[in-house]
Amino acid sequence: MEPTYDLRPTTPLVSWRDWCVPLDAENLSLQQALDSLATVGARPEEVPLIVRLLENPAYHFPGLSLFPGAVGLEHHDAIHTLLGRGLLKRDEAFVIGFTMGSTRAVGAWQRHLFCWIASHLYPWAYKLRPEDVWVFHGAVKLAEQSGCKRLDTFNFDLCRQASIGDLRQHLGISVQNLQRFYRAEIRQFPGTPESIRLQNMASTKDSTDSSHTRPSWHTQTH
Repeated sequence: MEPTYDLRPTTPLVSWRDWCVPLDAENLSLQQALDSLATVGARPEEVPLIVRLLENPAYHFPGLSLFPGAVGLEHHDAIHTLLGRGLLKRDEAFVIGFTMGSTRAVGAWQRHLFCWIASHLYPWAYKLRPEDVWVFHGAVKLAEQSGCKRLDTFNFDLCRQASIGDLRQHLGISVQNLQRFYRAEIRQFPGTPESIRLQNMASTKDSTDSSHTRPSWHTQTH
């Protein structure tokens, strides 16, 4: 029998540091997942201005975006749920990188410029560390090679009642490929909070999704 998940908040509320929708929670609807994140996630006004300027298209001039894949906060949250990532720094780096990579329009100079800005100019709570940069570059490559659809232009508002599993299948997001990357990430950064959480997910049964190609991403992504 497939496991079921109830992510509704209890008392006390789960910490944002612990929040995550597991990869095998495929029967959960997108709306349920977003509702659970709303109890712990940042409000739009809490996101620093420099982060909004770089990552949120609402703050861009029409037709002008420095980095492909910019999305609004709730759109970004939906991608978190599909990729099975939490809210820690490496999680954010993966979600941003995978979203950018899904556009297949991000150049090497854009990847490096984004990482430089996020590593040097972002406020401390958002600043990328070397391990976050490693994950970011790997996520870009994984999305580029996976054959998934563009995530930045997909209208999640029309699919809130769809299950996470169905949305992954529609968008071509392979759980198997995610698990392979997460296992490599665990080996690269053992014992960290993100790796401990990913270890629990990586030990779940392999998905039966239709992954068309096996990405050849590796650590040399710079």
